[in-house]
Amino acid sequence: MNTSLPVTKMANAIRALAMDAVQKANSGHPGMPMGMADIAVALWAGHYRHNPANPGWFNRDRFVLSNGHGSMLQYALLHLTGYDLSMDDIRQFRQFHSKTPGHPEVHVTPGVDTTTGPLGQGISNAVGMALAEKLLAAEFNKPGFDIVDHYTYVFLGDGCLMEGISHESCSLAGTWKLNKLIALYDDNGISIDGNVRGWFTDDTPGRFEAYGWNVIRNVDGHDVAAVDAAITAAKRSDKPTLICCKTVIGKGSPNKAGLNKAHGSPLGDDEIAATRKALGWEYPPFVIPEDVYAAWDARQKGREAEAAWNDLFARYRAQYPQEAGEFSRRIAGELPAGFDDVVDRYVADCVARKETIATRKASQNAIDALAPNLPEFLGGSADLTGSNLTNWKGCVTVREGNSGNYISYGVREFGMAAIMNGIVLHGGFIPFGGTFLTFSDYCRNAIRMSALMQIGTIYVFTHDSIGVGEDGPTHQPVEQIASMRLIPGLENWRPCDTVETAVAWGQAVRNRKIPSVLVLSRQNLPYFERTQDQIAGIAKGAYVLKDAADARAVLIATGSEVQLAMQAAEALAQKNIAVRVVSMPSTDVFDKQDAAYRDSVLPSGLPRVAIEAAASDYWRKYVGLDGDVIGMTSFGESAPAGKLFSHFGFTVDNVVSRVEAVLGK
Repeated sequence: MNTSLPVTKMANAIRALAMDAVQKANSGHPGMPMGMADIAVALWAGHYRHNPANPGWFNRDRFVLSNGHGSMLQYALLHLTGYDLSMDDIRQFRQFHSKTPGHPEVHVTPGVDTTTGPLGQGISNAVGMALAEKLLAAEFNKPGFDIVDHYTYVFLGDGCLMEGISHESCSLAGTWKLNKLIALYDDNGISIDGNVRGWFTDDTPGRFEAYGWNVIRNVDGHDVAAVDAAITAAKRSDKPTLICCKTVIGKGSPNKAGLNKAHGSPLGDDEIAATRKALGWEYPPFVIPEDVYAAWDARQKGREAEAAWNDLFARYRAQYPQEAGEFSRRIAGELPAGFDDVVDRYVADCVARKETIATRKASQNAIDALAPNLPEFLGGSADLTGSNLTNWKGCVTVREGNSGNYISYGVREFGMAAIMNGIVLHGGFIPFGGTFLTFSDYCRNAIRMSALMQIGTIYVFTHDSIGVGEDGPTHQPVEQIASMRLIPGLENWRPCDTVETAVAWGQAVRNRKIPSVLVLSRQNLPYFERTQDQIAGIAKGAYVLKDAADARAVLIATGSEVQLAMQAAEALAQKNIAVRVVSMPSTDVFDKQDAAYRDSVLPSGLPRVAIEAAASDYWRKYVGLDGDVIGMTSFGESAPAGKLFSHFGFTVDNVVSRVEAVLGK
């Protein structure tokens, strides 16, 4: 580091801002920022490459605060180094619509690269970022032109390491040899319940060495020079690095340092005054002296770093114009020219082929059709490739993170989901990953984070119902799709045939700011004839698949149950009961349509019966209390699929009977 100001004073500025902001908010976590302040000085003043004037500069280093409850550490760093985060913003910590929310949120605070807080997901996002960096570098860098060349730094604590997801993602990081991933572990021995020795006695360094990480042990986290040297050594490693920093939570507080009292509560006015005296910090709350600002200011250095990269890229563009154009498109998140035409042609191909196949196979066919036109596709599966069918002709499995476009995640559903989020946040790829729908529970919180961050991660969930059959209730999803439909900002698709699957894939790829879930069948499903208007209606989430001029009721169905609805409509017609059949592949998308379109599909005054081999209560929003739902109200059973569908009432006779009951016959 090149600063004439004592590094202790730079660190104490962070401590002061953290305890002042938490105290003003009467809420927050002062202990971690105070304990990690010296580590932050070593990284941000000595190694971290960024440009406060352009937080989105592509070749910046990435910084992830995995222990996101200590958000004031990151806000203090952003403010001090020159980002558009004023002292008024610091004063508004944790307040309504502020730029300093309780945990860091991407798209809210300039300079925040991912939303953190749910412990373990930040380090997992960082693994995805580091993998994306390595794969992009392998694809685009040329001799003398390392246009992709940056580090991913992570701060994490005991909580991140206790969460099982850290095992999943960090194991993969070691396998992939992500040498530009450097994690600094805040080993303070304290969590909310107190000293962790009663519940966390892992050999953490040994654990990470077993993963294949480079581990630097026993670093004094309050010795800036020692941390600086450890980071320098980490950069020379051919493996990801964990730097184990021994720290004291609430460093500087005379009566609360080293105790869980400093973890998640304000220190109090008296203790803050005592801490100021102990630290020799003579300034009032929210006052930073000019020499501290000058020492922290990273704006000029950031401008110079970005300018040097821009010059490198200009020379790269002159020598490799095609690659430069493709790279620029990819990092901008733009789809290739003509992508809509590719989707339209593939939909037309599905119409021409009229195939009766499982929608998981229809999904693979769609991937096959799209992948040659989407070099940014980065597929994968949690050890179920042969079942999810997420691979495609010509895909290459990633080995040691060096190259490839298909990831074998192993049995790591949660890690897969959070890693994909990190890949999206880094930029340059459209990742998708598969597992069985019932195992979406394992990765649910990462799916929620995709929606919260408004990023276009794509989840492929197969084996979508009791149609899984003999595997039994452990593998038969019931409540999963209903629960995901409750996540704001997520688009769920449960297509009924090849055409709906093709449209769903097209929509998922276009949704760069909306995560998508594709719910697919194991069993074969028939193709349905449609007009062009009906095909256009698929993209609106629901449409009339079969109509009757004198319809007396509406059948609503998704996925495999659309076939049942169509068969029941024929049987009802034989009894002189005309019904409309609505296929609703995406309730989320349908709900976004204007009232006129929704009313045209589900007209008022007609009784409604919904059919889905999943939790039934969700459908009450569409059928009302006077309608009916043929769904699941229990877990499944172990038996052939046909037997199960019959046992649970997914039969033509039962649908006919329930429609008649709704009509009062």
